[in-house]
Amino acid sequence: MKHKITRASTIHLPETTQAQKSSAATRRKSKNKSQRENETTTANLKRLSTEQSNSASADLDQKSALEIVRIINREDAKVAPAVRQALPQIAKAIDLITAALSQGGRLIYVGTGTSGRIAALDAAECSPTFDVPPRMVQFIMAGGRAALGAAVEADEDSRELGRKAMAAKRPGRKDVIVGIAASGRTPFTVAALQYARAQGAHTVAVVCNPNSKLGKSAHVEIVAAVGPEVLAGSTRMKAGTAQKMILNMLTTGAMTRLGYVYGNLMVNLHTKNSKLLERGIGILETAAGLKRSLARKLLASAGGRVPLALVMAKTGLSRRLAAAALEETGGRVREAITVAKSR
Repeated sequence: MKHKITRASTIHLPETTQAQKSSAATRRKSKNKSQRENETTTANLKRLSTEQSNSASADLDQKSALEIVRIINREDAKVAPAVRQALPQIAKAIDLITAALSQGGRLIYVGTGTSGRIAALDAAECSPTFDVPPRMVQFIMAGGRAALGAAVEADEDSRELGRKAMAAKRPGRKDVIVGIAASGRTPFTVAALQYARAQGAHTVAVVCNPNSKLGKSAHVEIVAAVGPEVLAGSTRMKAGTAQKMILNMLTTGAMTRLGYVYGNLMVNLHTKNSKLLERGIGILETAAGLKRSLARKLLASAGGRVPLALVMAKTGLSRRLAAAALEETGGRVREAITVAKSR
């Protein structure tokens, strides 16, 4: 029997195989790059002052409760002087924020872990304190709002997530972005800040270590060098306290410069509960020299709006005319009083 011999068919590898090879090579390169970055990060972390062991708290686990709090208290006393060294840079940041907000821009905080939670706290407090819209002061937190109450620490290592979170905010020339990181090297925060700067936004870094990547990425670098923590590396302690002090200064300073404060009084508060109602009455007593009974009556006639009641008290205008003056000046009480008196 003769067998028919056929020519072997040429086997062509699917195109996807080449793509898979390329993809595998890319993954290997990415893995090697990540390993190198991790090694660099480990080496860099060891050099950060906030990661060092604090000799003042050596043998902390052998101390009594009173000894522990004395050590913490002594270390906390170093925070205010550290912040004091950064006052010129803080003032420069306030000027940037004031200019941006006056043009309809936004202040956007970005951070991870403790830094992000402190940022969220300050942003949330601005609306009820100064009666400004929530969009004016915002925050970005690695891990989203869920991370405010639970640790989502892995996200802080992702530059991609940082860029995406910032891109969703569509930052621009009218905005100021403040990146907060004790170490100054958190990938999520650095990438978010760099993206915002590339879009034309003004940028500020709040860090606790000098010469950081975050600081070098910003237009203004604020460094509060608080040194080693009582618990080595636990930057929720001195570093966190310094960050809270600085953010307090940034928003209070900017809102005061914008005219949302009268004297040193929080005139734009909402009288939504008994405590705030009493505070509003007290403000009118202090700022307008009114007796308590008259202050209460005037506040009621102004619909519970302290700025309106204060303009009425200072100018003798009707509610309608006082409201018009406030509307004309964008809610700035002192300016509204000046405008009203000039008519």
